[in-house]
Amino acid sequence: MKFSPTLKFFQLVFCFAVLSTFVPAQDVKPVIPVTQGKMPIIIIPGVAGSELVNGKNQEVVWFKPARAKDDDLRLPISPNLLGNRDGLQPRDIVRGVQVLKFLPQIEIYEKLIDSLEKRGGYREAKWETATRADAQDTFFVFPYDWRRDNVESSRQLIRKIEALKRRLGNRNLKFNVVAHSMGGLIARYAAMYGDRDIPRGIPRPTWAGARNFNKIFLLGTPNEGSIDTLDSLLNGFSIIGGGLNLPFLQNLSEFDVFTLPAMYQLLPHQDSFVAYDENLKRINIDIYDPKTWETYNWVSWDDEGFEKNFNTLEKGQVRAYFKVVLARAKRFQEALDANTSATIPVSFYLMGADCKETQTAVLLLRDTKKNRWDTQFKSSSFKNSSDEKISSEVLSKLLRSPGDGVVTKRSLVGETLTEKGRKNVLPIAGEIYQCEEHNRIMNNPEIQDRLFALLNPVSIP
Repeated sequence: MKFSPTLKFFQLVFCFAVLSTFVPAQDVKPVIPVTQGKMPIIIIPGVAGSELVNGKNQEVVWFKPARAKDDDLRLPISPNLLGNRDGLQPRDIVRGVQVLKFLPQIEIYEKLIDSLEKRGGYREAKWETATRADAQDTFFVFPYDWRRDNVESSRQLIRKIEALKRRLGNRNLKFNVVAHSMGGLIARYAAMYGDRDIPRGIPRPTWAGARNFNKIFLLGTPNEGSIDTLDSLLNGFSIIGGGLNLPFLQNLSEFDVFTLPAMYQLLPHQDSFVAYDENLKRINIDIYDPKTWETYNWVSWDDEGFEKNFNTLEKGQVRAYFKVVLARAKRFQEALDANTSATIPVSFYLMGADCKETQTAVLLLRDTKKNRWDTQFKSSSFKNSSDEKISSEVLSKLLRSPGDGVVTKRSLVGETLTEKGRKNVLPIAGEIYQCEEHNRIMNNPEIQDRLFALLNPVSIP
């Protein structure tokens, strides 16, 4: 089972834990002289990259291998997305995780932080306690509730930045941003619209938030979405992958994922979703039309476990919620994809991979015996209704494309938008690619070298 960027992080983290017992971790490169007076940095993690705690007792709920007794990662559902809240709060980014007691702790964002401190000459500062001396040579981490609407998180980011600038007494202070996966979408929206909800009608970026930023580094960001998200919405997610659920490990079912608005905002964008029929012909599908989900048996209430996973009130609101959350996701993506001026007041840099086979399409097959559609993500050979065998090799060429294993290169660079002549949607100042997994991009030594060179060009060769 796969998850949307970076929820595949959890599927891989168990493998990381096992591998780390056999493969020695790479040492942080030695400290090198760096200049002082560097612009401060904000680190924005990807989906599931922020620690969530119980707001009353501060008990960690995520990341925690076992489910908490009194807490659930599932959000309430109703057509009022803003009001669908629970008691969980973000406290910190996920620096490392302990999956099982007999395995060592696995570094997630800790290695990036170590490199910033030991190689980059930065120190960590806190939003609430920063002093004027923290206006340079520092980095701030931005944890957020990765389950909720990304616009909400973007606006919170802008408000924290503005409050920090007032605290530091520097209205003109700008930040460099290092954003991983979905964190890049949050940074993009914040720069394009500032502290503003999605505009009505045709979105027109004002770049009101750009006054806060200098350079924004997008590491493995799904700028055109990821089809892995659809897989998660249909099949759920298990930490160790393969759909295997163990009683002592916390897993997210398709019913859990169904309640999280941010997941829908990671679906492939309107012109980027690709599906094939049994004859390998492309099917024209509007993935943001609820009728499409009912047609292809994707809706949660079509699953056998729906009745026992939702209460009476939720069942009564499920269709209304689903319609609203899909529409909101489409509007969020339209806001990011909106045409803008040729002159952009912030520089965007892409950092990713183009060597890993990455899901880029699905196969839709009609199961006549069960009278329903089967959505296939794997490149498994099959025979169509004409008894023609379609090989796994042929399927792989259609369903996979180069990327980082989670986000395709096409999505990272916004190729579909460029092909449609919308060249100013994602203005790119530079691109850097290494052969790396999605959740290791921020820890890749070569990518870190280039990152530090762009952050501090005088001191890092």
